Amino acid sequence: MAPLFTARFFVMCAYTFTVFVSLFQLLPAAPYHVLALGGTTFAGGLFLGFLTYASALSAPFTGQVADRLGHRRVLMFVSVVLAGFTATYAVLDNYKLLLGLVFVHGLFWSALLSASGAYITSIIPESRRAEGIGYWGLSSVIALAAAPPLGFWVYSYGWTALCLEISALNLLMAFIAWRLPDDRLRISVRPGFNPARQSSEPGCSEDAPTTGPSLRARALGRVEWPVMVLSVTMALVAFGYGGLTTFSALFADELGVSPRSVFLTSMAVTMLVGRLTIGRRLDSMGHRSVLFPCLLITASGMALVAVAQGRLTLIIAGLAFGAGFGLLYPAYTAYIMSRIPAWRRGAAFGAMLAAFDVGVGSGSMGLGWLIHQFGYRPAFGLAAGLAFLAVPYFLLVEKRLGFEPRT
Repeated sequence: MAPLFTARFFVMCAYTFTVFVSLFQLLPAAPYHVLALGGTTFAGGLFLGFLTYASALSAPFTGQVADRLGHRRVLMFVSVVLAGFTATYAVLDNYKLLLGLVFVHGLFWSALLSASGAYITSIIPESRRAEGIGYWGLSSVIALAAAPPLGFWVYSYGWTALCLEISALNLLMAFIAWRLPDDRLRISVRPGFNPARQSSEPGCSEDAPTTGPSLRARALGRVEWPVMVLSVTMALVAFGYGGLTTFSALFADELGVSPRSVFLTSMAVTMLVGRLTIGRRLDSMGHRSVLFPCLLITASGMALVAVAQGRLTLIIAGLAFGAGFGLLYPAYTAYIMSRIPAWRRGAAFGAMLAAFDVGVGSGSMGLGWLIHQFGYRPAFGLAAGLAFLAVPYFLLVEKRLGFEPRT
C-alpha cells in the first residue's frame, strides 16, 4: 500500500491547522464586534456572508491561477496578504468599512483553499484519497474545537488584541508554506477529454502525456461547471453550517448556555472521532454510498438545533451535526477527485468551493436576517429543511451531468 503519512503530508496538516485556528477565532467573535460598533444581527451575519460570497465569486478563477503559478507559491503569498487584512481590521471603527474589507479578504481566501486542496490531493495516494483527505481535515476539526474558546479568551482583552494575534498566525502560515517542496506541475491535456468522465479512463485521474501548450492553456481556462452544479448539494448543507458558525454562540447566550462555544466544540468532537474511526474506511466503503447517510444525519443535527432547549440538547445537536458533516466533506471531495484529472484539480476545488461558499454566505446572511425578524428557531428550522433537500438534488443532477453513479 502506498505511504500516506509523509513529511509533506504533516507539513500541510500544520499549515491547515494554523489556517483554521486563525479563522475560527475570527468568525465567532466578529458578530460581537459588529454589534459593539452599532450593527444588527443581520449585519453581523454579513461578515461571514461577504467573506464567503467573495470567495465563491473568485474561486473558479483563483483555482486556475493556483494551477498555473504553483499551489505552494499561492499559499505563501495569500498568507502574507491575509496578515495585512487582519491587522487592518484592528484599526477600523466603522462596521460598514469592516464589511467592505472582508469582501476583498474573501477574494484571496478562495485562492488559499483551492491551492491547499489541490496540493494535498497531489500528495495523497489515489487508493487512499478519502482516507487521506479525512485525516488532513482533522487539522481543521481540531482547530474548530480549540479556536473559538481561545478566540473568545483573547477577545476579552479587546478586538485589537484578537486581530494582532490572528495576524501573527497568518505570518506563521506563510513560513510553514515556505517549508513545503515546490509543486509546480508539468501538467498536460488530452484532446477531447471530458472532466466529468470516470477516473478509470486512461489519463483521467493523474497526469497525462502532453499534447501541446495551446490545448493546455484552453483546458486551464475553463470553469468546472459540472462540478459546480453538482456541488450545490454541499451548498444546501453549507447554508446551515454558515449560520451555525456565525450564530451558534449568540444562540447559546440566548439559551443561557455556557460556554457559548459548546455547539462548535461538540460538533468538532464527533467530526474528530468519525474521521479517526469510520474515516479510514471511506475508500473501501465507497465514496458515493457514504454520502447519503451523512447528508441525512447532518440535516437531522440541524433540525435538533432548532428545537434545542438548553446545554444538553445543544450538545446533542452538535454531536449529530458533526457526525454527519465530518464524514461528508472527505467523501464528497474524494468522489469528485476520482473523476477529475490532476491538471484540473485546482479548478475543480475552486468550483466545489464556489458552491460551498455560496451556501455558507447565504446561510450567514439569510439566517442573520431571519433571526432578526423571527428569532433563532424558525431560522434554523429553514436551514434544516434545505439540508434535507440535498439528497434528492444530488440524485437528480448526478447522472444528467455525466458523473457515473458508481460507489
